[in-house]
Amino acid sequence: MGRPRGFDEGEVVRAAAELFALHSYDGTSVDDLVNHLGVHRGSLYKTFGSKRGLYLRALRRHVDDDVTALARAVAGARDQAEAVGLVLAAGPRLGLLFHAMVERAPVDPDAAAETTRALSLLDAATGAEGLTALALGQLLRRRGSGAMPLQREGESSWHRSASPVTT
Repeated sequence: MGRPRGFDEGEVVRAAAELFALHSYDGTSVDDLVNHLGVHRGSLYKTFGSKRGLYLRALRRHVDDDVTALARAVAGARDQAEAVGLVLAAGPRLGLLFHAMVERAPVDPDAAAETTRALSLLDAATGAEGLTALALGQLLRRRGSGAMPLQREGESSWHRSASPVTT
């Protein structure tokens, strides 16, 4: 019988999602993950298989929790202007999705599947691919001009508060 896990897997995935959102997949080393998450390298590999395995879990969690919650809020908007406003307000917390779309989706079919799923959720919520494209385009424009801050480490996701990982 193996030793019990000394960390909360869900919290590690959440904290990794924040780190990948801030620094991207390529900008986050395994050492960064080990130091930030407080998980031993061997435990990280045993639990997630690889950095990519943890990244994909974090991206799935982001789509399942954050993007799905945003899509629900957008679906309840009174009109298109409110829907776009909700997406714009959530922008700083969509860093992981943006990084995944630009950096990983073109080279990783699993990441591409998750970003496609996220876009489909938003398209269904807005009722139009064009409205999703408009909202995300505005976010990208704001981000590219420096007018939109990124979510900082320790800030909560847009729909619930988060606590630091402890091991």
